[in-house]
Amino acid sequence: MSMGIMNDFEWFKRDGAKIHVVDTTLRDGEQTAGVVFANAEKIRIAKLLSDIGVDQIEVGIPVMGGSEKESIKQIVKMDLKPSIMAWNRAVISDIKESIECGVDAVAISISTSDIHIEHKLQTTREDVLKRMSDAVKFAKDNGLYVSVNAEDASRTEIGFLTEFALVGKHAGADRLRFCDTVGTLNPLSAYRYIKTITDAVGINIEMHTHNDFGMATANALAGLYAGANYVGVTVNGLGERAGNACLQEVIMGIKHLMQVDVSYDTTLFREIALYVANASGRPLSVSKPIVGDNIFAHESGIHGDGVLKNPLTYEVFTPEEVGLERQIVVGKHSGTAAIRSKFVNEYGIELTNDEAKWILEKVRELSINLKRSLFDKELMYIYEDYLKERG
Repeated sequence: MSMGIMNDFEWFKRDGAKIHVVDTTLRDGEQTAGVVFANAEKIRIAKLLSDIGVDQIEVGIPVMGGSEKESIKQIVKMDLKPSIMAWNRAVISDIKESIECGVDAVAISISTSDIHIEHKLQTTREDVLKRMSDAVKFAKDNGLYVSVNAEDASRTEIGFLTEFALVGKHAGADRLRFCDTVGTLNPLSAYRYIKTITDAVGINIEMHTHNDFGMATANALAGLYAGANYVGVTVNGLGERAGNACLQEVIMGIKHLMQVDVSYDTTLFREIALYVANASGRPLSVSKPIVGDNIFAHESGIHGDGVLKNPLTYEVFTPEEVGLERQIVVGKHSGTAAIRSKFVNEYGIELTNDEAKWILEKVRELSINLKRSLFDKELMYIYEDYLKERG
């Protein structure tokens, strides 16, 4: 399986295809329980996303009206570089609201799994196809780019999902959004689903994955390996329940794991991460992949020594690439190399090996007592104690 996946993707790269990033922080991200963005925050996030260079921004749900509709109109008027998309049910009146906002693209969403069709929509597969087809045709007649969204696609019988994609394509849809609505995909099933639809229908496919089992980013990348060429993300992985695939993780995965050239400005990742964390009231974990405080913090003696000799020993990419800085943390697990480097680079003090060993012993004692790494002031106290003892 792995060799087949790699061969398939090598063909994808040779063909010159492009992966398009669709950010839905302002729609799916704001659907996180308890999260509300002020209009000024939405505008700032949209501007940052445009600066990063995402290909499309899903900005909200016009049929909600009020401030939601007003913020969408304001973002449209900003004339940003990305395409601006609005989310809709497969209902003509929803699409009319989107048209009033001036967006150039619409997502038209309807459930495809039997559990959703029977219990949520309380209708039939045939009716789902008709509703979707009618809505897509109306949107295309009005000159819009259309993503037809198969909600709960990952729990949909593959034969019907393929039919849904085919009907959507014939109605004029520009792409299919494959929604892993409750996060039940795994990378192998994601690959099989997308490969099947791609081979059978030949439609552009967007991966839209949720993180209920902690695999949103992995599933998104697996779908790209299988032939999907759009990927839906949110800043910091914000989203309903456990969240969506994370913008920063997916783009860095495309760049470094899939080794595909990208034009996105990754140096803004830390800035947008902190802004969205503050605006959403969802603090950024220190261990958040790509942008967390600890991603380039090294305390272990072996790791610290390796990084000081060559950062690539324990870092896949540079901290500057994502707007961070490297930190050599001094604490219980530090070694003499970290002590000497810290003192000479930050304090301008050249230590001998013996001096570093003496200081390291005291550092470890204090770190254990305090149950944490040490602050600069505490390191200087230890150094002053050393000078007194030596004097």
